[in-house]
Amino acid sequence: MDAVERLAITEDVRRLMARYARYADHHRWQDLAGLFAPDGTYTPYKPDGTPWLRMEGREDIAAKLAAANTPEDTLIHHLFSSEVDVDSATSAHGVWAMEDLIIRPEGIEPPADFPFKGMHGYGHYRGRFVALDGSWYIAELEQTRLHMDFTY
Repeated sequence: MDAVERLAITEDVRRLMARYARYADHHRWQDLAGLFAPDGTYTPYKPDGTPWLRMEGREDIAAKLAAANTPEDTLIHHLFSSEVDVDSATSAHGVWAMEDLIIRPEGIEPPADFPFKGMHGYGHYRGRFVALDGSWYIAELEQTRLHMDFTY
């Protein structure tokens, strides 16, 4: 694989993660889940390293993310300092520093499993990516946390 092919894959993976953040901000859960391989997984972790949720497959990802957020929530996802390594023409992995916010308006009842009114988190996304039928997908995504601030 030459440098141009490697750079093209790197850009494809970066754009994939940019769509992930945009879809999350706009509550487009089905579109976000469609960025994952059919058997893709997503696991966000708490700052202590324990899993918060474990999601497997597109339907599970869309359903659990929709259940964790109310339609009225303002969601903000920022991705920084991407490190993408191309393993082959159909496989890559990467790490992004991240920051996210959830802001719930007054009077909105939060989901029972996520009872906070606001959250500001910091950490990293670690992903493994695969090319299927000429398009790149998230095969595995983990969100690790350095710190989280909550308001109740």
